[in-house]
Amino acid sequence: MNNDITLRDAQKLVNDWITTIGVRYFSPLTNMAILAEETGEVARIMARLHGDQSFKEGETPNLADELADLLWVTMAIANQEGIDLTEALQRNIEKKTLRDKNRHLNNPKLK
Repeated sequence: MNNDITLRDAQKLVNDWITTIGVRYFSPLTNMAILAEETGEVARIMARLHGDQSFKEGETPNLADELADLLWVTMAIANQEGIDLTEALQRNIEKKTLRDKNRHLNNPKLK
């Protein structure tokens, strides 16, 4: 059984959950604040995994869960704004491909 879901499916799942279990969408400004909060939680884990700080004793970081929280609130914002993230991501990849086709290949810092 394949449990993979598309980005479009995920947006629908988030919408369905918010409008039933979650009752309604938070305001766009609240969702923006939540996005910033979740980004900070990802940053905190990354700083401790790859930076100079350490985790507190007994702390059990869950990077996968924090990244999923970021995806969730991003999809909620996209839903509120009428954005199809599948189309947006495809356009974004095309933009980056055209813009950066040779840029990274010719960057001596990446050699």
